[in-house]
Amino acid sequence: MIKTNQEKIAKRMRWLFAARAVKCFARRQDGTAALEFALVATPFLALTFAIIESAFVFFAGQTLAVATTDTGRLIMTGQAQTQGFDAATFKTALCSKIYGLFDCVNGIYVDVKAYSNFASISTSSPIKNGKIDPTKVAYSPGGPGNIVVVTTYYQWPIYVTMPLANLGTTRLLAATSVMRVEPYN
Repeated sequence: MIKTNQEKIAKRMRWLFAARAVKCFARRQDGTAALEFALVATPFLALTFAIIESAFVFFAGQTLAVATTDTGRLIMTGQAQTQGFDAATFKTALCSKIYGLFDCVNGIYVDVKAYSNFASISTSSPIKNGKIDPTKVAYSPGGPGNIVVVTTYYQWPIYVTMPLANLGTTRLLAATSVMRVEPYN
């Protein structure tokens, strides 16, 4: 019986000590600023990096659009046709206007198609299962009076993703320039 009472007293003492420690810990405010900062900083930094990355995506899309339009002028004025440009040469001319922002060797796809009138323009996409199908892009710059559609594609990598947003790991950037080829000789 004595042992039982001693056990009860020891158990009660442990419980009082634990309660006092919790109460003391709850009253202390030494680490609250660090804890609050950790709770607020994580989503703040994630949102900040997502905003910065979105700005890079928009900048890259605009850069690709300007380079597509500028390089498309080589076809519109007949320079690409008279100088014997092929798909690789045209892609090199495009990449020279991008200034190292993209992986031009492996990442950029150029689709150049010529049509006789605006009604016959095909809007089919070379995208298959979310990826660019290289067999669906062509290089046909046409001749004087043809309508030419120059489209460039690039899979831009995304590094900051929100776990619940399901945004994927890449963004497809596409830029299109439509023109009528000038008469040249």
